[in-house]
Amino acid sequence: MNVKEALGEAEERLAAAGVDTPRVDAELLLAHVLGTTRTGVYEQLESEVEPGWESLLERRERREPLAYVLGEWGFRRLTLHVDPRVLIPRPETEVVVERCIERLIELPAPSVLDVGTGSGAIALAIADEDAGAQVTAIDSSPDALEVALANAAVSGLTERVRFLRHDLADGLDLGEFDLVVSNPPYVDAAEIEQLQPEVRDWEPRGALVGRGVAGHVAAAARSCLRSGGWIVLEAAAGCAADMAAQLESLGYASVGITADLTGVERVVEGQWS
Repeated sequence: MNVKEALGEAEERLAAAGVDTPRVDAELLLAHVLGTTRTGVYEQLESEVEPGWESLLERRERREPLAYVLGEWGFRRLTLHVDPRVLIPRPETEVVVERCIERLIELPAPSVLDVGTGSGAIALAIADEDAGAQVTAIDSSPDALEVALANAAVSGLTERVRFLRHDLADGLDLGEFDLVVSNPPYVDAAEIEQLQPEVRDWEPRGALVGRGVAGHVAAAARSCLRSGGWIVLEAAAGCAADMAAQLESLGYASVGITADLTGVERVVEGQWS
């Protein structure tokens, strides 16, 4: 089978399986197999596709997330390894990093704490984009930390990002920080069955499901934030205003909300005095 035939068959099969973007996914899978880009796929339409291609297509056909099938996913300037041990980094979380960088820009050597680091996406992106930042990243999952450590090594950031196994329930007395950031679990348990199979059946429930976690992070962060330090949190759609009010009730000032690229109010931040 040549690339042109494989592309057509893959699009048809993925559409039948209910994949939202069958053509794009087919292109990305073939680009991965061919070692090229999506555009490069169309430069090799008459080339033969290796037999191993079928197993990748079948995985995506079963609604395994494309990122897990490919084994990697782009986030900001980084390419991160991802598998079912960690959440797949999402575009809205890139806005979280953007707000963090903005809050750190005037500090020559800021100290940052990332709570619930997962793949390490936020922690590593901050270290990558702020050359002076020293980041501590915590997670209660040893499996997630294994992925994060591997990503740090590939990104060349092991010297500037420290990973610790630590549970939020034990507090955040891990030093003094200029900024605390978290993308906490915020999917309601009652809503999980309504999500796309890629999320519902494949991504780690512990990193997805939870209510009130952001509030716990904000409360605990008061013990480790320096005066004038910031907290930056990702919020579920429709929950940013409530989270902002909660930050104010906890004593944070200059509380603000930033929308993601789709216009959804997604990032909440506040300053500790």
